[in-house]
Amino acid sequence: MSTNIVKRNKKSVSSRVGNFFVHVFLAMLAAVWVLPIFWIILTSFRAEQGSYVSTFFPKGYTLANYIKLFTDRNVLNFPRMFGNTLIIAVFTCIISTFFVLSVSYSLSRMRFKLRKPYMNLAMILGLFPGFMAMIAEYYILKALGLTEGSAVRLALIIVYSAGTGLGFQIAKGYFDTIPRSVDEAAIMDGATQWQVFTRITMPLSKPIIIYTVMTSFIAPWVDFIFAKVIVRANADQFTVAIGLWNMLQKEYINQWYTSFAAGAVIISLPIAILFVYMQKFYVEGMSGAVKG
Repeated sequence: MSTNIVKRNKKSVSSRVGNFFVHVFLAMLAAVWVLPIFWIILTSFRAEQGSYVSTFFPKGYTLANYIKLFTDRNVLNFPRMFGNTLIIAVFTCIISTFFVLSVSYSLSRMRFKLRKPYMNLAMILGLFPGFMAMIAEYYILKALGLTEGSAVRLALIIVYSAGTGLGFQIAKGYFDTIPRSVDEAAIMDGATQWQVFTRITMPLSKPIIIYTVMTSFIAPWVDFIFAKVIVRANADQFTVAIGLWNMLQKEYINQWYTSFAAGAVIISLPIAILFVYMQKFYVEGMSGAVKG
């Protein structure tokens, strides 16, 4: 009996020691992840201008960097850039979500001749980065007259939305977990395939819908490469990614560096708000799936 107690005590001590080191390691990782964000926030309130300072914490704090973003429109019109990006991201999110969910549902529930070849082709194409085709896409858009003026926003929406149906793998995997008997019962009751998709499958798929919405919104919101190639020097059509990049150019960096930090904080807010708002639907969807 005493031997068993000693063994249990040793296991308990070793388990506590192991948990202690695991928590220390996780705390270090959390600090590494949070520190750059904390530094950006501090820099956005820094009163001292310029990109190089000798101290981590600012010597003075001010809101002027945020005010400058929305009032100084002589060099970089941040409000217009923000509006351009928001329009592009919202429309891309709506179109991409519909494409991804539709393709995923079709490949999960329907059987047709080219189903497997399409899935194999999509997997092969997914091995190549999207920006490999950006020059060809630019010339196609130029031939259509979509690279000048306000048409640039439509061009970016098309570029970001057109190929999203190829990213069906994750959503299809989720749809595969929903029993087909649910669809068959609805069809026997007289429901069409579209009604099954919209009224039965979609309410049961809140987690994957939230995931698709988030990824579809974030991709155009933070993209720089495609936006820079298509927008080029059309300053009125700049996105926030291009605007923030311009703030770091040598002719602007001393004047706009702290405002760049403020802009980085501001563009993170829509993503954070979207995540916080949609998180409750994600949790509800997961709990509903567990109950089912």
